Amino acid sequence: MTQSFADRHIGPDGAGFAHILAEIGIASAEDLVAAALPAGILDTYPPAAGTDPLAGLPPAASEHEVLAELAALAATDKVATSMIGLGYYDTLTPPVLVRNLLENPAWYTAYTPYQPEISQGRLEALLNFQTMVTDLTGMDVANASMLDEATAAAEAMTLMHRAGRGRGTRLVVDSDLFPQTRTVLTTRAEPLGIEIVEADLAGDGLPGGEFFGVLVQVPGASGRVVDWTGVIAQAHERGALVAAGADLLALTLITPPGEQGADICFGTTQRFGVPMGFGGPHAGYLAVRTAQARQLPGRLVGVSKDADGTLAYRLALQTREQHIRREKATSNICTAQVLLAIVAGMYACYHGANGLRAIARRVHGHAEQLAAALGQALVHDRYFDTVLARVPGHAESVVAKAAARGINLRLVDDDHVAVACDEATTGDHIAAVLDAFGVAPAEPACADIADRTSEFLTHPVFQRYHTETAMVRYLRALSDKDIALDRSMIPLGSCTMKLNATAEMEPITWPGFARLHPYAPATDAPGLRRVIDDLERWLAEITGYDSVSLQPNAGSQGEYAGLLAIRRYHLDRGDTGRDTCLIPSSAHGTNAASAAMAGLRVEVVKCRANGDVDLDDLRGKIADHADRLACIMITYPSTHGVYEHEIAELCALVHDAGGQVYVDGANLNALVGLARPGRFGGDVSHLNLHKTFCIPHGGGGPGVGPVAVRSHLAPYLPGDPLVTDSHAVSAANYGSASILPITWAYIRMMGADGLRRATLTAIASANYLARRLGEFYPVLYTGAGDMVAHECILDLREITKRTGVTVDDVAKRLADYGFHAPTMSFPVAGTLMVEPTESEDLAELDEFADAMIAIRGEIDRVAAGEWPVEDSPLRNAPHTAACLVADWDHPYSREVAVYPHGLAHTRAKVWPAVRRIDGAFGDRNLVCTCPPLDAYTDR
Repeated sequence: MTQSFADRHIGPDGAGFAHILAEIGIASAEDLVAAALPAGILDTYPPAAGTDPLAGLPPAASEHEVLAELAALAATDKVATSMIGLGYYDTLTPPVLVRNLLENPAWYTAYTPYQPEISQGRLEALLNFQTMVTDLTGMDVANASMLDEATAAAEAMTLMHRAGRGRGTRLVVDSDLFPQTRTVLTTRAEPLGIEIVEADLAGDGLPGGEFFGVLVQVPGASGRVVDWTGVIAQAHERGALVAAGADLLALTLITPPGEQGADICFGTTQRFGVPMGFGGPHAGYLAVRTAQARQLPGRLVGVSKDADGTLAYRLALQTREQHIRREKATSNICTAQVLLAIVAGMYACYHGANGLRAIARRVHGHAEQLAAALGQALVHDRYFDTVLARVPGHAESVVAKAAARGINLRLVDDDHVAVACDEATTGDHIAAVLDAFGVAPAEPACADIADRTSEFLTHPVFQRYHTETAMVRYLRALSDKDIALDRSMIPLGSCTMKLNATAEMEPITWPGFARLHPYAPATDAPGLRRVIDDLERWLAEITGYDSVSLQPNAGSQGEYAGLLAIRRYHLDRGDTGRDTCLIPSSAHGTNAASAAMAGLRVEVVKCRANGDVDLDDLRGKIADHADRLACIMITYPSTHGVYEHEIAELCALVHDAGGQVYVDGANLNALVGLARPGRFGGDVSHLNLHKTFCIPHGGGGPGVGPVAVRSHLAPYLPGDPLVTDSHAVSAANYGSASILPITWAYIRMMGADGLRRATLTAIASANYLARRLGEFYPVLYTGAGDMVAHECILDLREITKRTGVTVDDVAKRLADYGFHAPTMSFPVAGTLMVEPTESEDLAELDEFADAMIAIRGEIDRVAAGEWPVEDSPLRNAPHTAACLVADWDHPYSREVAVYPHGLAHTRAKVWPAVRRIDGAFGDRNLVCTCPPLDAYTDR
């Protein structure tokens, strides 16, 4: 019998699932649902004939059938030559990076490097990215990527606002800013009380009055290149900071903003080998002066050392992260764009400084050919890749003629057309464009735009890997230093590291999806638009909501969009005083950060000893805030891994007080096919497609965070970012559109029954691990019948108190057993949160449980005095191959150190690249670019 895709996706087979149920004392799937979930929120299970709430989903199809369907859809998309620009450019991704990085599960299934000892490869790759950005922009410190250019600009705005306290609430923005960036800035500014003042800074200079910041673009949306040195100096004289949106390829030739005096640089690295993908995903960037380094939002890779003094990398300044600082976080960003940042960084490594300069000169040379032929129609005489032509009354005709030749130009207005050149532009393209303008070729004046004198990308990492042999080996060497999902179960509670099937991943590099410009004519993308329309409909059906927007390009952005919808709904009804957001103490940190960004005041609701929201405290908070209540944000099942049975009453209490209910969809994988938040009380939810719906984490991004709402909130969903008042939250209308086929394929291959099986298996597997491990590590929170949802929290606090062994020790020791650690100390300090997902089979679940039980045995030996905790295999973990051949003076053997299960154990050995890393040393000595060679040798 041929196996279905669901059989391939779901780990336990029939016998394995039966064994799991028997272990937890459950007779059937129906009994599992009845035991775990509150009856009041359930759809009928199993669904009776004609009553399936997911009946609108298509029937399950095979992998080959779905790939054929997607190929047919991609074939309907018109892959025109894009010369639209506005921050999106065609690029030639080196095939070595496509095959060995973008399509390699060792890279795309990796998790955020919170366990740095087993993440050295992706951390080094991100350090390359940061070094590339700082070198090209002339800044001191860059973060490890942002979501896109527009959101990076918004983060620059809020950074300047924080740093410039007392300088008022006005931000001056140059009129030649990308329009989508201006829209996202407007969205972010309004709830924070920031006033945006637009001005032609190159022509008119700075406006009067007080302002905290200035924001410019290099080159501008029109293609104009301006030397901003004078404006920056004037802004500084008036006490304001300056942020510049900068094209990194242009900066290989022109003086970077950092050398012109700018305080902040932001932008995108899309044209460094990352396909346009109808809008994303792409890695934005944000770079600052050293003075702003500790206020920099997003993640930051830093250099430190391990227990042996070996150079090692880790995430620096983690205490800035939103899950720790909540409403006081520097940002609500949870997902970066790590996979795409690594592609961009490796593109720079592969080409090096000379290669990037050559590409930039070729791009500029094509723009010069256009400019020479346009003559008096040329608007600006200094440009990099984009020329603006004045053709009074003929703009639409020129664009139409070019489109007939398979080329998309940008219609600016009735009298102006912009033409952007890129790495893929050829002489034939230039000839066709000139024909559309009706002008003859002319000899370019060849005025040299290059005025950059400083060197860049001088570190050896940008000089060693220019051959394919060298690059293949470098990528392999880096990935060997990591534990990703292709090597081991990653049992991360709250993060859902499940299978990212190859059939789901394959279409994302197809030209019909990957080479579409987000602002191309709608008629160019009927296939991808069909994928988008289907997904919006399917996700609405799965969640029980009425409308869905796919624009948010991270879960954090989905949260923000949903809260903005609530805020605007209240304002439109005249409820201007509703500014309070209630958030349980157990909630994800992004909830509070998003609420603060949306202009809401956060009030924390207590939880009971069993982990449930304290309804008595909730009633008191509602009474205290009365007419000020805007909403409550709850996660269901809860962040404590439990189905709270009073969820319907909680929703009713808030609704009766005039508030809205935001159900955080982070744990939707424990509901799909069984219960729908839009039907049991939710008004709005965001979903994490990179968790429940199989988009891979990619080392900390990409992600997609659609927002789903009931009909009364639908008018307040984000709109087209090219429309000023659209309340857009990202730079492209459909966010990271090119990875949406992953989720489309997953739902299409699973079908309704497969999705339900996945949910049931995730719940059963979590309860199985809770039962197997509960006698060794107490399970902190359980629901009725001692059941958990899709994850469980193991409480080590008493163990730590008695023995000194910490969650860090257990996490690091798991690497010696070949496993990635569970989530540490979230949502409760001193605990481990375990989520097995439906993708792990019974053998892997047992391997993990056996490892955790063996570690408990090692803890007992510490407790018995056999090993001092300070010199135990737990505290010294992880153990490297190098430490084995060094002097050995420990009370345990080398074999116990690295083969704790014994040499006969069949699990493949994972060798951590470094020993335990000294995070405090790295924070005290903040280094966030590639260290010099002697740092690797002086040990």
